Amino acid sequence: PAALLLVLVVRPLLGAPGQGAGTWSRFARLPYPQDQLFLHDTFPEGFLWGAGSAAYQTEGGWRQGGKGASVWDTFAHRPAAPPGSPAPPGPAGGDVASDSYNNLFRDVEGLRRLGVSHYRFSLSWARLMPNGTAPLNPAGLEHYRRLLGRLRDAGIEPVVTLYHWDLPQALQDAFGGWASPLLPQLFRDYAELCFRHFGGQVRYWVTMDNPYVVAWHGYGTGRLPPGVRGGPRLGYRAAHHLLQAHAKVWHLYNDHFRPTQRGKLSIALSSHWIKPQHMTEKNIRDCQKSLDFVLGWFARPIFIDGDYPESMRNNLSSLLPEFSEVEKKYIKGTADFFALSFGATLSFQLLDSHMKFQQLESISLRQLLYWISREYNNPQIFIVENSWFVSGSTKRDDAKYIYYLKKFILETLKAIRYDGVNVFGYTVWSLLDGFEWHRGYSIRRGLFYVDFQSHDKKLMPKSSVLFYQKLIEKNGFPPLPENQPIEGIFPCDFAWGIVDNYIQVDTTPAQFLDSNVYVWDVHQTKKLIKVDGVFTSKRKRQCVDFAAIRLQISLLQEMHVTHFHFSLKWSLILPLGNLSLINHTLVHYYQCFASELLRVNITPVVALWQPMADNQELPVSLAKYGAWENPEMVQAFVEYAKFCFTSLGDHIKFWITMNEPSVKNLTYAAGHNLLKAHAKAWHLYDKEFRRSQKGKISIALQADWVEPACPFSRNDQEVADRILEFDIGWLAEPIFGNGDYPQVMRAWLHRRNSVDLYNFHLPYFSEDEKKLIRGSFDFFALSHYTTTLVGWEKEDALKYDHYLEVQMINDITWLHSPSRAAVVPWGLRKLLKWVKSKYGDVPIYVMANGIDDDQNMVHDKLRVYYIQNYINEALKAYTLDNINLQGYFVYSFNDKTAPKYGLYSYVANQYEPKPSMKHYREIIDNNGFPGPETPELMCPEEIASCPECRFYRTRKSLLAFISFIFVAFIVTISFITYYSKRVERRYK
Repeated sequence: PAALLLVLVVRPLLGAPGQGAGTWSRFARLPYPQDQLFLHDTFPEGFLWGAGSAAYQTEGGWRQGGKGASVWDTFAHRPAAPPGSPAPPGPAGGDVASDSYNNLFRDVEGLRRLGVSHYRFSLSWARLMPNGTAPLNPAGLEHYRRLLGRLRDAGIEPVVTLYHWDLPQALQDAFGGWASPLLPQLFRDYAELCFRHFGGQVRYWVTMDNPYVVAWHGYGTGRLPPGVRGGPRLGYRAAHHLLQAHAKVWHLYNDHFRPTQRGKLSIALSSHWIKPQHMTEKNIRDCQKSLDFVLGWFARPIFIDGDYPESMRNNLSSLLPEFSEVEKKYIKGTADFFALSFGATLSFQLLDSHMKFQQLESISLRQLLYWISREYNNPQIFIVENSWFVSGSTKRDDAKYIYYLKKFILETLKAIRYDGVNVFGYTVWSLLDGFEWHRGYSIRRGLFYVDFQSHDKKLMPKSSVLFYQKLIEKNGFPPLPENQPIEGIFPCDFAWGIVDNYIQVDTTPAQFLDSNVYVWDVHQTKKLIKVDGVFTSKRKRQCVDFAAIRLQISLLQEMHVTHFHFSLKWSLILPLGNLSLINHTLVHYYQCFASELLRVNITPVVALWQPMADNQELPVSLAKYGAWENPEMVQAFVEYAKFCFTSLGDHIKFWITMNEPSVKNLTYAAGHNLLKAHAKAWHLYDKEFRRSQKGKISIALQADWVEPACPFSRNDQEVADRILEFDIGWLAEPIFGNGDYPQVMRAWLHRRNSVDLYNFHLPYFSEDEKKLIRGSFDFFALSHYTTTLVGWEKEDALKYDHYLEVQMINDITWLHSPSRAAVVPWGLRKLLKWVKSKYGDVPIYVMANGIDDDQNMVHDKLRVYYIQNYINEALKAYTLDNINLQGYFVYSFNDKTAPKYGLYSYVANQYEPKPSMKHYREIIDNNGFPGPETPELMCPEEIASCPECRFYRTRKSLLAFISFIFVAFIVTISFITYYSKRVERRYK
């Protein structure tokens, strides 16, 4: 896949204003699903890895060391607001927060543990200059000198922000803050002090963070400090002054400090990402306009021409201040790199809805990076803030945070490797939990956990620390052997199958079975008219009379499968649930179908029962009286099984008692009866039918893999183990294990019943029942579709299972189907290894494995990828892990019976093979994935026959008929020749 994508990097990106508009169409054209796959690669050598924090969020010490008040101090301390007005962030604000002011050593040790190359932090203007202007505060100066000294000793590069939203309150009171044209000069004075005292130790400076939020929400909407509701006009004026202030500081540094300090300086600009509702020119223009109004508002003047974007000037002419030509030249080019902030601060939070221009907000960092490169002539980009968040109640296993971090870093890597974007550093936000602005302490964004109620505020590493630490060590996601496909083939007798929940049943008799006589009215009605009272002799019913069978068999032959798996319909075979009423026509249809499969060398694999929506596919009389909750169901199922073995056993040698009984919908009593019914049916077959019919029988369980969301967390591993036992072990352990339910289940239910006063009763088997159930199998049949992540920390109430105390987590870097099923091929291999570790070297069949795909998706590429990679993981399990894997079945046969899952589409009463069917057929024909060094496997049937044998073997009737016609033709010619010669002799 990488080879397909790296073609895009051949030429360097060159951009100009407006060229970013091509971003949306470009990404819409990228190859699917290859472009969405995980990229196993590393970042360029020398890539910068860091973490960040902001003074007001983490420092605390608001009255210590002579610090002055900031606008955030005032905003957080104001009394509760009346209804309808913006509420303060919270009663505590950042007074103490993470107490970094008193814990410099603690923070630097955290950075050292991470192994970062840089630390981005901000200076508190009010701590260094309590009134916003001279005099200087010596205690504040000493504090930051100590911090810089500790960073130097640890070998960590400081990235210093001069202003991160905490304007001294004195400047707001005296001048009106950023609404005043005097602020740019005051900011310059403050910056000069910082350069003079700290510049020798700082190579990367950031003038200010996210001026969009400061201007728009500080002076326009009033949502954030200083809380001025000046409307759009004041918001644009404040932004004008922020840009002027930034330019003054850049020129100050460039003219007076750069020659000796040799540093770089920029401004941290925040942005969202937006995607069009529809891929129309208008929608794309609106997306471009949205980015202009947020990011371009500040980026265009600095990186292009010193003026606002054209879309803003055209739409806001009366509101938007103007720069003089001198000012434009002064502002243009005042950044040494593009400092980008992207994540939870702005996205879906502080972006005004009208700035979306009716388009859809998204969190695609990769596309934003590409847009910046195209729009601003491929600048060097330094990601100075990025991450997501977890709930404020989440402690140390922050799985959601990890997977967002993984997504953002992966997208950065793809932007570098696939798109040619020039990114040289990444900063995770933040180093430690702190005060999260307008959201207070309701969320957490730190790598290190801080208990805000504790006195010492110790840093406790979260799981994300271990994730980020390992990522930095490896400089990305290097390829691993287990991630690479392997070459090899399966054994000769490997079962290659396809699944259909229920075969298409059409018992309409053929015209040859109709004994009536008809006359064709060719003059008037043009229809057949039955002649009353006149009959012809009727021949015996034959299997070839079922046209539906011939069609399905031909499609299966086209696929080259060796096995076909389907389920019988108990509710139709025995409508009353007993032998008092039997649907003999349907039974005959099943007999014919199975015999026709055998005739073309396809083995039928038949399930006696598969639960479906309507009455669980049980006879109505049984469903009405408790279904599997009723103990009488056990005997009813045994009688039904005996009838099926008797009627169909001569044709069917591969039985499934119950196919995918859903544990999500089973009560413990129902599961108890179901297990006994299976065991009795198995023993019935074993004692009365196996010797004569020579078949095999087992149960098929749904078995999706469950992975701990935080791989470093013992708690998450315990949760994953528990779910596997409840989802698979519940029915598997009694049959394949010790004859009883998993001990994990019993212990968990005992705990829940005793602590929470629940009444979840897991029944007990008698010793005789244990003996009956234990070992009632010939093989382990499982259906596997996807993998899920689980954790113990409650993060999302909608995805939290209170009963099992498990949180479902989504890895957003995984490939997903249209129905949001995760495509995780390695989950199958892990599952097969788990089965072997639990139940020994039992023969295993993957009885169903498939994915839905968009019916409009060209060439069902997702399913092609799915089949290729899941089978390859099955091959790894077979060859590398010595799993006794004996067969693999794709789900499903066609879209008619399983919409969106089929290898055949069904449109206008026609079946058409999809590319995924042809791909699966190729794998079957190769018996896996042979390579140049794969030894040739000479299977017995191939030695005894030739490649053409299958052709002749499957067309015996046709060949016999052709032979008869040929012989008759020769005999006729012979007779004609003979008598012609006799006539000639007679006349002579």
